[in-house]
Amino acid sequence: MSGAAPVRVMVVDDHPIWREGVARDLAEAGFTVVATAGDGAAAVRIAAAARPEVVLMDLQLPVSSGVDATRAIIAADPTARVLVLSASGEDADVLQAVKAGATGYLVKSASRDELVAAVGRVARGDAVFSPGLAGLVLGEFRRIAAGPDDTGPRLTEREVDVLRLVAKGLSARQIADRLVLSHRTVQNHVQNTLSKLQLHNRVELTRYAIERGLDTDP
Repeated sequence: MSGAAPVRVMVVDDHPIWREGVARDLAEAGFTVVATAGDGAAAVRIAAAARPEVVLMDLQLPVSSGVDATRAIIAADPTARVLVLSASGEDADVLQAVKAGATGYLVKSASRDELVAAVGRVARGDAVFSPGLAGLVLGEFRRIAAGPDDTGPRLTEREVDVLRLVAKGLSARQIADRLVLSHRTVQNHVQNTLSKLQLHNRVELTRYAIERGLDTDP
């Protein structure tokens, strides 16, 4: 954790012991757990009031599913990041979560250290997946890609440089090192690009880049 204000996190899971255990682990790691919820509908309602930066979301929830809750939370607050933490590693569940707007997906077998690191990375805008799941997501984006399109918004040369490295899976700090830019400048380029393309997060931005072949060297 840096000297900045602690990341505000909300934990959503219908198993109280698991939910409180995860919340305790995150609090001990330096995050501020602003709320917890035990079902999807409550998660949407509580998130609107608590304004977490990262929502740790289970998928199998009563009342409203984790996928539906993810979609609703991001629709209400596009700056929120959702990291799914689920017992399921099934392809369909992963892809549904990402299409709903989740920025990352971990299976519950992930270690405490992996979870803590993932929450921190998601808060910084990175897309984080359990081993093997990132390839699944990127492969799906390739499959549904319609091909290059020259009719989209005009990006600056530097924005395209950053977009290429986003497509290759580099974090903002890695991109800053590669392009000899400050971390804040890279974040600004990413946010400007998201705004121009009317996208909501790095997962959608990665999809856009891969659809246009930007994950391969020119």
